[in-house]
Amino acid sequence: METGYSIDKLKAIAHDIRVDIIESLHCAGSGHPGGSLSIAEILSVLFFREMNIDPEKPNWEERDRFVLSKGHAAPAYYAALAERGYFDVNLLKTLRQINSPLQGHPDRRKVTGVDMSTGSLGQGISAAAGMACFAKKENKKFRVYCVVGDGEMQEGEVWEALMASAHYGLSNFTVLLDNNNLQIDGSVEKVMSIYPIKEKVEAFGWEVLEVDGHNVDAIIEALAKAKENDITPTFIICKTIKGRGVSYMENQAGWHGAAISDENYEIAMKDLNK
Repeated sequence: METGYSIDKLKAIAHDIRVDIIESLHCAGSGHPGGSLSIAEILSVLFFREMNIDPEKPNWEERDRFVLSKGHAAPAYYAALAERGYFDVNLLKTLRQINSPLQGHPDRRKVTGVDMSTGSLGQGISAAAGMACFAKKENKKFRVYCVVGDGEMQEGEVWEALMASAHYGLSNFTVLLDNNNLQIDGSVEKVMSIYPIKEKVEAFGWEVLEVDGHNVDAIIEALAKAKENDITPTFIICKTIKGRGVSYMENQAGWHGAAISDENYEIAMKDLNK
C-alpha cells in the first residue's frame, strides 16, 4: 500500500526501530539484538510502505499478512508495530517482563498486529505458506510476507515450505531472507553452509532476487518486482549486517543473544544517534 512515506522518512523509521530495539533490550536485560538490528530497513519498508494494513483494524480480513519466521528477532517486530501505531511505544520497555504481552517470541494471542506466533525455526515460513495458499484458493486479494533467517534455512521444514509454495504457484507469497551470515554458533557457512542460496531456491521453482538489505530503494524495487510476478512466489535475498548500526555489535556472532549493559547501552545510543 502506498503510504506517501519518502525514502528519507523510511530511513528515519529504520533508525527509530533500531533505537527502540536497544531501549527495549536494555530494559529487558536479555534478548536478541544482532538479528533484530539487521532487519530494520526491511520492516520499515514492509510496514510503512508495502503492506496493505490498518492499525485501526488489526483483524481486517483483507489485510496483508506478515510472519516473522525468525521469531527471536521479536524486538524489531514489536518496534515496527509500535511505530506503526498498533500499540503505545512505551510498552516496548516492558519487553520480556513476566506480565507483559511482549515476550521473547511473538504471540498472536497477546500482541495486537501479530499474525502468527513464532519461535520454533522453520514453522513460521510454513504457516505463512499456508496463509498464501488459503488466499489463492479462496480468491483473496491479500499478500503474505515472511522474514526468515539464514541460520533458519538449515531447517528441513523451510525447504518443504519452499517446495510446496512453488508447487501451488503462490505468487502472492514473498519471502525476505535476512542474510547476515551469522548465527548463535558462528558463521552460517561454517556451522552448516546453505550456499549457494540463489541457485538452490531457484531450483525449487522460485523467482530469486538479491539486494542490499539496508538499502531502502533496493528493497522497494525488489518488492515491486515480486508483485509483478503472477506465476511463482518470490524470494528476496537481503544481504545484511548483524548488529547493524552499533559499532561493537556489527558482524559479531556473540551479539546474537546477549544482555545490553548500561555501558553498552550508552555506546549503542551514541552510535545510532551520530
